[in-house]
Amino acid sequence: MARKDGELLQGTLGLVIMKALLHEEMHGYAIARYLEAVTDDVLRIEEGSLYPALRRLEDRGWVQSRWAISDTNRRARFYALTRAGKTQLRAEATTWQAFSRAITVVLRTEPAVI
Repeated sequence: MARKDGELLQGTLGLVIMKALLHEEMHGYAIARYLEAVTDDVLRIEEGSLYPALRRLEDRGWVQSRWAISDTNRRARFYALTRAGKTQLRAEATTWQAFSRAITVVLRTEPAVI
């Protein structure tokens, strides 16, 4: 059975979260909106997936968090990529790009999918 559009392959959620945090810290809602915006709403991350993923990244030392006041004047937890997270992001991105290229080659090889 085909997967629903927008479902992430296992293990990619952490990768895209770390990429979102590469240049600035963000709170969870901003991370989800950023991913929706840059993917034209293809990736829609629900709270039930986002916050456990952020916790796993934090437990691994790839993300750190702090409480602060958001632009909407609410208390929110802001997440930032750590040095170890940047190293991990680089490694995972390299692996993902090689995997993606390989899948693209398979899909473009005859007989082509129409």
